[in-house]
Amino acid sequence: MHDQTAPTTGRPAAAAPLLGVPLAGVPLAGVPLVGAQRGAAGTDDRPGITERLGYLEAATRRINGSLDLRTTLRDLGRALVPALADAAVVHLRDPLPSMERDPGLPSALKLHHGQGTRLGRRARLCRPVPDGAVAALLAGAAPYGPAVLGMPSEERLRPLLTELYGARTLGRLAAGTAVLGLPLRGRKAALGLLLLIRRPGKAGAARFDPADTAMARHLATQAGLAVDTALRYAREFATARELQRRMLPAHLPQPHGVRLAHRYLPGERGAQVGGDWYDSVELPGNRVALIVGDVMGHSLTSAAVMGQLRTSAQTLAGLDLPPHEVLYHLDEQAQHLGAEQHLATCVYAVYDPIANRVVLANAGHVPPVLIGPDGRAELLELPAGAPIGVGGVDFESVELPAPPGSALLLFTDGLVESRRRSLSTGLEQLRGRLASVHRHSPEHVCQEALRVLPPGERADDIALLAAAFDGIPAEDVSYWYLQPRHETPGRARRLAAHALRRWGLEELSESTELMVSELVTNAIRHATRPVTLRLVRTSRLRCEVGDDSPALPRARRAGPEDEHGRGLQIVARCADDWGATRLGAGKVVWFEQRLPAGGAG
Repeated sequence: MHDQTAPTTGRPAAAAPLLGVPLAGVPLAGVPLVGAQRGAAGTDDRPGITERLGYLEAATRRINGSLDLRTTLRDLGRALVPALADAAVVHLRDPLPSMERDPGLPSALKLHHGQGTRLGRRARLCRPVPDGAVAALLAGAAPYGPAVLGMPSEERLRPLLTELYGARTLGRLAAGTAVLGLPLRGRKAALGLLLLIRRPGKAGAARFDPADTAMARHLATQAGLAVDTALRYAREFATARELQRRMLPAHLPQPHGVRLAHRYLPGERGAQVGGDWYDSVELPGNRVALIVGDVMGHSLTSAAVMGQLRTSAQTLAGLDLPPHEVLYHLDEQAQHLGAEQHLATCVYAVYDPIANRVVLANAGHVPPVLIGPDGRAELLELPAGAPIGVGGVDFESVELPAPPGSALLLFTDGLVESRRRSLSTGLEQLRGRLASVHRHSPEHVCQEALRVLPPGERADDIALLAAAFDGIPAEDVSYWYLQPRHETPGRARRLAAHALRRWGLEELSESTELMVSELVTNAIRHATRPVTLRLVRTSRLRCEVGDDSPALPRARRAGPEDEHGRGLQIVARCADDWGATRLGAGKVVWFEQRLPAGGAG
């Protein structure tokens, strides 16, 4: 298929052919492979079959060496230039297709890579003309050309270059330039085209002989499959990343007495999705659970196990168990999930803004950092425990003071450990960085923590959860123990009314007394121990009634003759929000009301 009018001399005489190179060690850069060379006696010094096969093996290995599209195209260019051509240009369909079905011939092509040339750098999208040269090349498995400018074969090349780059392009290419156009096909679709260019040398016009064309066709086939694989991987990677993103909370609750912020940074593009997660769960008594975990490994399975463990952790948090009990049951649950092949680390903390205390338990995770009101930062030396999934491990809770003005940072090891930095070094750098934080807002803590990351790509995911502890002043809380007696509802009404007068919230007295009476009446009907009543004033008024019966109340429609069953209907009608939560061996029923203007503490 080569141009019969082209001279037999091809690439410059200064370019030495590749001879005597072992099959498995063929270099692909800096050494031209093909092009006839003739010595003074007219002997043919072109590479033999062994050298060509060695080149094809090494080039194929390089072309298929990455799952990233940009890297694949870069390696393709380096495999072709200068070993097989002086320049290579790749055009791919735009937009890039879904690889699940054959989308037919592309409606547009976009330049994606150019090696050794500026050809087409300013070209717009090429929209193939039906029955035109580009469409013919995309539809056929045969190459387009080869052809040489300034030779009769140019007529085969002119329509293709004109359609791709415009009529002026032919004038910018020197006479004697050889061009070979090849289709790039995936498993189901035409993906684009590859142009190989050889410039004329001192001996005259360039050319692609039949052996060169055959090698180029083989490498174009490999390149099409490699691009197809990269597109499939990118789609699967995006799907997995979206799955992981959707399994993480988009928004965290913002309970009173604590401010929360979070960050999630995926690993480098070459890494698969990981299993890092963060979460926060509101608990009775204005408390909040803080969770950060990390499923070991990087795979779609790791992300799926992460989603299962996060759901289990939310359920266990809702039972209001101590942190070490949550980790124990989470470890048991992991055994049923079959997660022993994907061990996970986790830190679980519960902050009480009224008591100004935090209780933590650790399952093989990196230690959190606690920043005091004075700016002193310390790595919390918690009992490390074993990762979740090991089975049969005891965990231990540690209670620490968390005064207003302090902050806590939970994070995964991707923040402090890398190939170039040990875990201990990263932890100390993080502690030192946070010790210089002057503003303890959670957003600022997250920003400062991320400054310890070294420049370059991240090999692991990173999850951060920062909590700034503001606390709830004692004067905004009223708490009582009430014996389960018949006169208790009346006493509860009087106590609530007294607290509201002290806070200047008399406007809420009537509705609050009514709802307190209904909840306390229901509590003493089932309680065997003292009932608790707590009022908390923040930006809302919250009332909580607790008893030792685990049965959660449910609102139901009471009949005309029923003596009971209307209490929760009254609460639901009068309160802005209400609910019931199990608390250890009992429960808490609560309601909230908006404060009147000027009534906030």
